[in-house]
Amino acid sequence: MAESDIDYYFDPVCPFAWLTSKWVRSVALQRGYTVNWRFISLRMLNAHIDYERHFPPGYEAGHTSGLRLLRLAARARAEHGPAVVGPLYEAIGAQVFDAEGSEDLDPAERGSRAFVEPLLAEAGLPGHLAEALEDDRWDALLRAETDRALSLTGKDVGTPIVHFRPPEGMAFFGPVISRLPAEPDAVSLWDHVVGLASFPGFAELKRSLRERPQLRSFGVTHGEAGQEEDWHGGSRRHKR
Repeated sequence: MAESDIDYYFDPVCPFAWLTSKWVRSVALQRGYTVNWRFISLRMLNAHIDYERHFPPGYEAGHTSGLRLLRLAARARAEHGPAVVGPLYEAIGAQVFDAEGSEDLDPAERGSRAFVEPLLAEAGLPGHLAEALEDDRWDALLRAETDRALSLTGKDVGTPIVHFRPPEGMAFFGPVISRLPAEPDAVSLWDHVVGLASFPGFAELKRSLRERPQLRSFGVTHGEAGQEEDWHGGSRRHKR
């Protein structure tokens, strides 16, 4: 796989990974960075978790649809090269989080052929790739790439994971952002994040209070601040 300025590990159903990816695209465009879009599966990260006890309703179906979409992306990369992953992720994320009606999109529907076939066409990819949704032969590759992401940060993280200037550069989980910064602010935020992560002794800076993401799927429109909530382990359930 060609070396890039940024390796970006994403799960396509994570709203914060989607928002952060839009920020990273803005930074990459302004700085001339290349981005290698790589895979990390929330369903695999939480394979040992009792979803009913630890997550709100719908999370297991949602994470499972993410795994199915990653199978699709893995096959697309294998057959058409890594350059197709970014446009495919962009098409999927826009439909899942930003499109009209995304707030009512059923979690399981996101992993269906009916959902992905128009998005494959939008990304310039053939519709037969949708066969990968149910093909668990891609899971070994996805598990290896998920393990690779976790080897960069440790296991007590979620998505996204950003690796700047691999293989030697720093890697970090997040940042978790609820709004997309304007273009000049995007670069400033990037420099602050990279500056902090570059200090060898830095480990963590965190708060669980988050605004609901500024996405249609969360009922928050552009220019509006979402309601602040206390999130735990990547979900809005208020009890651990």
